[in-house]
Amino acid sequence: MLDTQQSEAAPPKDEPRGCLFALSQPPLIIFLAVIGCLLLMAALHDLLLL
Repeated sequence: MLDTQQSEAAPPKDEPRGCLFALSQPPLIIFLAVIGCLLLMAALHDLLLL
């Protein structure tokens, strides 16, 4: 038989989630990817074309 009761070891709701939770948000990942691509393109332009 399945145990449907919630465990008492669940974390409290008021606990801060921290930086890893913030980095798991898709809009932030997209923003950081765009900024990273722009920096990479600028670095490659400086290294290879100037």
